[in-house]
Amino acid sequence: MGFQAHSCHEISILGLPARFWKWRMRGAALYFANQIKNIAEYDVIFATDMLDLTDFKAFAGKDIPPVVMYFHENQLSYPLPEDQTRDFHLGFTNIICAAAADKVLFNSQFQFNAFIREAQKLIKIMPDHRPGWMIDLIKNKAQIIYPGCRFETGKPDIGKQDFTPPLIVWNHRWEFDKQPELFFNVLKRIKDKNIDFSLAVLGEHSEQYPEIFDRAQKVFKDQIRVFGFVDSHEHYLCWLEKGTVVVSCAIQENFGISVVEAVRKGCLPLLPDRLSYPEIIPEQFHSQVIYGSEEELMKKLEKVLLNPQGYREIRERLSLQMEKFAWENQVRKFDQILEEVKICHL
Repeated sequence: MGFQAHSCHEISILGLPARFWKWRMRGAALYFANQIKNIAEYDVIFATDMLDLTDFKAFAGKDIPPVVMYFHENQLSYPLPEDQTRDFHLGFTNIICAAAADKVLFNSQFQFNAFIREAQKLIKIMPDHRPGWMIDLIKNKAQIIYPGCRFETGKPDIGKQDFTPPLIVWNHRWEFDKQPELFFNVLKRIKDKNIDFSLAVLGEHSEQYPEIFDRAQKVFKDQIRVFGFVDSHEHYLCWLEKGTVVVSCAIQENFGISVVEAVRKGCLPLLPDRLSYPEIIPEQFHSQVIYGSEEELMKKLEKVLLNPQGYREIRERLSLQMEKFAWENQVRKFDQILEEVKICHL
């Protein structure tokens, strides 16, 4: 983990396999409380939003150190498929845990705003005795801190390994909230116009994923250079270095590590005008890389594919902008927060 590798503090990691996430939210706290034999040995507990902090505090013992809770995502604003209904219990668990933490961190301003907005809505639908006071409690101890990313600092050599024809990168989870149907629909329109491109479809997926990926593998068989999850991080970064453009069509993204990684390696991003994207991409680049509709995405992508060399400079400039998200740079902010929380608890 990047935090552990770069921090000036001694960090011990206690985790569970990334599956059965609803059961993790309910049961992980009990597992961790049972695993930690002497919690007083620790100065600070750093937990993610998947931990039920209130249960953990109840079972971890009276000598529990201060807790920093980091929200990568939340169960209040996460979009759901049409055939599912929201489990408000999980969202309310997020609210209570944020209120119970000593410090609450969000990975973007976008997510913080969405969390507060949806928390207020959920509390309002309670029939009576609404704990609206928790909103101000959370706001007063909340802070925005972007996550660190696993790539090197320094000026990269953009375009050195570019594919011919230009390589379009998809490096997101194979889930409905990343809108793969829109992505592949735009590519089909590009292909029908006889515009040449190569395609790298990366990203993690479970055994069940949208059928569009299987159809796309057949439709774009002549363009695909890699299709599926790459288990080596170094191999994954090599594919990003070969890319010309990375596209996102997501309706859920609280930060966008995969996009930041691709941009750092030299891919020009084409991103929707929503979520965290306008926040992590400097405003001076918005007119060139942010799109507002499928038609605008189509036009921007077509221009890049027809004149990839014309985008070399902006790719270099954007790559340099992403350097600030490297763990070597971000870890100082995390370390400072840990130190401040520790001191306040003395």
